Amino acid sequence: MSPMSPDGSRRDFLKLTGLATSGLVLAAACGTPEAPPGPQPSQTSSRPVPRGKPKSVPREKTLMLANGDGSDVGICNPYASGFNHQRGLAAMFEPLYFYSAFTGETIPWLADGQPTYTSDNTKVTIKTRKDASWSDGKPFTAGDVAFTLTMLKDKKNTAMAYSADMREWVKSARAVDDNTVEISFTKPAPRFVFDYLYMKNDLGIFLVPEHIFSQQKKLTEFLFYDPAKKWPVVTGPYQMVDWTNQRRLLDRRDDWWASKAGIAQQPGPERVIVVPFTDPTNTAQRLINNELDSSLDLRPPVIKQVVKENPKIVTWSGRSAPYGYIDWWPQSLFFNCAVPPYNDPHVRRAVNHAIDRDQLVSVGYEGAGTISQLPFPNFPPLQKYFDALQPTLDRYPTNAHDPAKTEQIMKSKGFTKDNQNLWVDKSGKRLDATIYGLQDLTTDYGPILAEQLRAAGFNASHQAPSDSYTRIADGSAKLFLFGFAGAIADPYPSLELMHSRHVSKVGVQGDVSSRWKNADYDKIVERMSGLPVGDPGELPLFLQAMEIYLKNLPHTPVVQWLHRIPYNTTYWTGWPDKSDPYLPGAFWFKTLPLELSHLKSAKG
Repeated sequence: MSPMSPDGSRRDFLKLTGLATSGLVLAAACGTPEAPPGPQPSQTSSRPVPRGKPKSVPREKTLMLANGDGSDVGICNPYASGFNHQRGLAAMFEPLYFYSAFTGETIPWLADGQPTYTSDNTKVTIKTRKDASWSDGKPFTAGDVAFTLTMLKDKKNTAMAYSADMREWVKSARAVDDNTVEISFTKPAPRFVFDYLYMKNDLGIFLVPEHIFSQQKKLTEFLFYDPAKKWPVVTGPYQMVDWTNQRRLLDRRDDWWASKAGIAQQPGPERVIVVPFTDPTNTAQRLINNELDSSLDLRPPVIKQVVKENPKIVTWSGRSAPYGYIDWWPQSLFFNCAVPPYNDPHVRRAVNHAIDRDQLVSVGYEGAGTISQLPFPNFPPLQKYFDALQPTLDRYPTNAHDPAKTEQIMKSKGFTKDNQNLWVDKSGKRLDATIYGLQDLTTDYGPILAEQLRAAGFNASHQAPSDSYTRIADGSAKLFLFGFAGAIADPYPSLELMHSRHVSKVGVQGDVSSRWKNADYDKIVERMSGLPVGDPGELPLFLQAMEIYLKNLPHTPVVQWLHRIPYNTTYWTGWPDKSDPYLPGAFWFKTLPLELSHLKSAKG
C-alpha cells in the first residue's frame, strides 16, 4: 500500500518517510526551474563587456523580471556559445511566423502570408514583408532568411543550434528577389516551416542580418553586443542598451517596424530590466514588495504565499490553485532500457503499477497540479488524438496504481524479497532503483515517487546531484525524471523523440532518452515525418505508434508540468491568463515580443 493516503499533507508525508529534515525537502519547497534548461554558460562570460549610457526611466514605466544568472553577459549572437534567449533577449528577435500553443493561431510576422509548397513537398516559397526593417534602418529581406539557413547548414558551423537539422533537411536556400525566399529540401519536408521558421514556446530559428554577419570571419566567436555601435541589430520591439552580470536593460524601440506597419501595438513598458533569479525566498519577497513584476515560475508553497501576501499578484488561474497553466514539458519516469532489469518491459510495467500519481499531485504539489497519463501536454490541438487513443489506453493503462500487480509481475520474473522487503535478483543483489532528478525541477514530487517505489519493494531514492544531467545523458542513470517537450500542434515531435536515432550507447553522452529501440516504431514515425502538420493521415499512424509505446512503456508519464508564474498588476496589466489565453505566459519563451505588446500600464 501507499505510504500515506492521497489526502494526507505533504508535511505529514515527509515526517513519515523521514525526509523532512533533508536538503531535498528544502529544495522541493523553494526550488524553481529555468525549464527546459537553456544553453550552458559561455567560456567568455568573464570577458570585459562594453557599457551603455542608458537614460533614466521611472519604475512605473519599467517592467522588472527575474530569471537566470549573469553568466551570459554580453552575448547577443544567437549562435554564439552561451547565448540564452530565456533571460529577456527574446524581446529583440522575431520570426517569420508566431504560433500560440493555446489558441492554435498562426500569425505571419516577418512573412507576408502563408508558405507555398510544391506538390511533392521538396521546395517551399515564402514571401517576406516589404515594410519590415532592422533596427539600423536596413530593410529586412528574403536574403536574411536565405543567409541564416545557409549559414546553419555550413559544415564549418556544426556547433550552432539547428545546424544538424539544416544539414539534414536543407539542400539550398536562395533569395529569388528582396521579398521572396525559396528553400529546396534534400527530401520531402512538409513540416519544415512549422518546425523551424515558426516561433512557438522555446522553438524556432533566430534570423540574423546578412549585412552584418556576412562580414564576420568567426561567426561563433562574434558576440554581437556593443551599445556604441547599437549592436545587436534586431527587428524586435526592444534594444539592449546596457548589460552587467547583475542586470540587463532593454529599451523600447519607438521606431519598431511592426508598430509603424499597424500589425502590433507598441508595448507598454518603456524599459525591461531582467535581474538574476537568486533564490525563491528573495524573489518572493521582491514580488510582495512590488520590486518585481514577474519571475521564473515558483513552486506551489512559494506561489501560494506570494499570492496571499500581495493582493496585486495574480497567476494564469487567478489567485487560486493550480496557480498556473500546463506547459509543454510533461514529466516522465524514464527507464534505461539498455540495461537490466529495465530492459524487460514487464519490470517496467511492475514499476508503473507502484506509482500513485494522485498522491504525487496531492502531496508533492500540494494539490496544485495535474497527473499525466500520456507523454504529451494537455493542449487543445492534441485532444482529438487523445480521444481516439482512449480504447488503447484502456487496454494498456498507465495510471494503474496496483501494488499487488507489482508483486505478481516481479515474482513471475524470478525476483524475491530480502529481509528488508526489497526486491533482489537470483544472485541476491538488490535492484538499483535510484531515481535521478534535477535540482529545483523534480525535488518536490521526486522524493514522494521514490517512497512509493520503495513501499513496493524497490530499492529507490530520489537523488539530484550536480552531475545528474551527465548521468542521464551518458546512460549511467537507470531511472530518471525528465520532461518530454515536443508536441504542441500535433503529436509527431514527441513521437520523434523516441526514434532510435536519438539512442546512444551506455557510457556515451547523447540525447535524453530511454535508450529504447523498436524498428516497427521507427518506421511509423518516419512515415509521419512526410506528412504536413495536422494531416488526417497522422491519426492512424499515431495510434499504431502509441500502441507500441504503451505495450513497451520505455518511460511512464507521471505529472504534467505547470508554469506557476506570478504576474504583478501593480504597474502592468494584460498578462495572459485563462480568460485571455493568447499565449503561454512564460516570458522566457521566444514568443516574448507578442506578450510584451499586450502589456499596458495599470496607471493609465
